[in-house]
Amino acid sequence: MHPVAPLLGTLAVLLSACGAAEPTWAPDAQVESARYAHDAPPSLTLVTMVHTRDGRGGHASLLINADERLLFDPAGTWQNPGAPERNDVLHGITPALWQQYLDYHARQGVEVILQEQTVPLAVALQAKAAVQAYGAVPKAQCSIATTRILHGLPGYGRMRETVWPHKAMQDFALLPGVTARVIRDDDDPDNRPMLARQIAAAQAAAAD
Repeated sequence: MHPVAPLLGTLAVLLSACGAAEPTWAPDAQVESARYAHDAPPSLTLVTMVHTRDGRGGHASLLINADERLLFDPAGTWQNPGAPERNDVLHGITPALWQQYLDYHARQGVEVILQEQTVPLAVALQAKAAVQAYGAVPKAQCSIATTRILHGLPGYGRMRETVWPHKAMQDFALLPGVTARVIRDDDDPDNRPMLARQIAAAQAAAAD
């Protein structure tokens, strides 16, 4: 086998895991209406979707709890009318929507690793500003975008910029005070029907 073949195969997995980059800009009214302030302390949560067959990361995102809670989901495929998007930043991440996001990703063959670190509000606000300024993320750059954001924050200099989500997860684990938990589910590997059901339910609720 040619020596680059394994690398090309891994890159193909990453390409399939992260959706296409399409600039999106929800109107001010939608973003403000969806705004959600979570009552937990300010924190950053690195979210890594891991393929259980080989331990490789398939996608990475960053949940930010600052003066509001939002999700930086670079090149992600999850969407919901209740979480208006501005270039990969999803606003209004309530507990219900957060659970839907996790349900969408955790399925047969994929587990979700949550690594949370409590941070000063100033750091959470800096992370929020950084993701809002980053812009739409191209395919297969979910980890590069996430680690680039983290590397630029105070106290995160050891976070290397990497295209490999599982390596970002390893670096994040070395930060002080990080707690981790694993989300597992036996849902069908094809999560598209679940996403369709989530969107339909949100549209029906909005119409009532």
